[in-house]
Amino acid sequence: MAVKSLPAEFYSAFLSDAAKERKPSPIRGLYPLEARPGVISLLAGKPNATTFPLTSVKLTSRSPADPSKEIETEVSGQALAEGLQYGPTAGIPSLLEWVYDLQQREHGRKKGEGWRVSIGSGSQDVIYKAVATMVNPGDAVLIECPAYAGVLPMFQALHCDLIEVETDAQGIKSSSLRSILQNWSENKPKPKVLYTVPYGCNPTGMTATLDRRREVLALAQEHNFIILEDDPYYFLYYGNAARYPSYFSLELEEPEVGRVLRFDSLSKILSSGIRIGFASGPEPLLQAIDMHTAVANLQTSSLTQAIAFSLLDAWGYDGFKTHTETVSRFYREKRDVFEVAMRRHLSGLAEWSTPEAGMFFWFKLLLVKDGEEGDSESIIRTKAYERGVLALPGTVFLPRGGKTAYVRASFSLLGEEEVEEAVKRLRETILEARAQAA
Repeated sequence: MAVKSLPAEFYSAFLSDAAKERKPSPIRGLYPLEARPGVISLLAGKPNATTFPLTSVKLTSRSPADPSKEIETEVSGQALAEGLQYGPTAGIPSLLEWVYDLQQREHGRKKGEGWRVSIGSGSQDVIYKAVATMVNPGDAVLIECPAYAGVLPMFQALHCDLIEVETDAQGIKSSSLRSILQNWSENKPKPKVLYTVPYGCNPTGMTATLDRRREVLALAQEHNFIILEDDPYYFLYYGNAARYPSYFSLELEEPEVGRVLRFDSLSKILSSGIRIGFASGPEPLLQAIDMHTAVANLQTSSLTQAIAFSLLDAWGYDGFKTHTETVSRFYREKRDVFEVAMRRHLSGLAEWSTPEAGMFFWFKLLLVKDGEEGDSESIIRTKAYERGVLALPGTVFLPRGGKTAYVRASFSLLGEEEVEEAVKRLRETILEARAQAA
């Protein structure tokens, strides 16, 4: 069955004033014309590649199938030439094609059906540009609560009215979202976007259930908003059940597609320093994001894109999948070690739900013996640090601020002995705080 996409003109109402005012790059907009046979280009101020000193880049990586073996790849010839020169704003063709194929394999989305891809310098880059492209100063924005602290400054700088949508162990609460929208004032424009992290949410570690995802998509149709699906932990899912479909995939069940703008990252599975992420979504929104890129930083580094593609191409999609499964098992084992320590030292002193993806525990300190809500801010930021353990108080993840007894702890880096000692120090800190409150 053919996929029906929303018309291009539909998205005009979703663009910010700045995006509407932004003009295409007078140079980059003409790059595609250079490809016509017989054209002699006097267009771009590209440096002459014969002056570049690099002649090849050689990589050695662990084999996904057998980590005891190594795979050698080399970026040279035309691939290196592509990597050393200015390239297309949306990304170098080889990596773009790899991503298109990945999105079809993972999410069932076929190239040429009203959506496209743009490569960014990490997913944070394209998220920032998407926000700038879609949100005006003072706009109301739907955002799950608690939320990834890294996006809050994007909205706060625009003085947005951050509308907190409740979450629990099953992810974003569609009932909360429905209540907000059904009771929205007729005198105020409804929000254009909802920001959510559906897998292994940072900070809560929660993963949205299939029912919740379908309900949120239905509300997006009913109330006309775009879902900003930030999914850096998609490949770090290690729950017992099969992985739920993404919003990007599930919207194929809807009468029309085009209400999901998805963000993926290679930071958690290849290298956080390589800074490669990508946005997938409706063509008009991606075109607007690319226009922002063209004036902000021209493009994501061609060389890092070429290096990433060289590795991914050598592995193949089966090798990539094997690698991501190895990574998710690694973090599941890390989670289990941390939770054993929490049960040993924090039972009766904290409450938590076991994460099924990502690298975080989100736990509530029981600071008062009768279970009253406490405040983790001074205890974690001051008392725990004085005992030699550093974690994040939950208040930094609340879009509108406020007190909370919750704490975020990352389990990605520590060995078993360090985990044991860290959680013991947290226990001592909580016991001291409870004694002072008694």
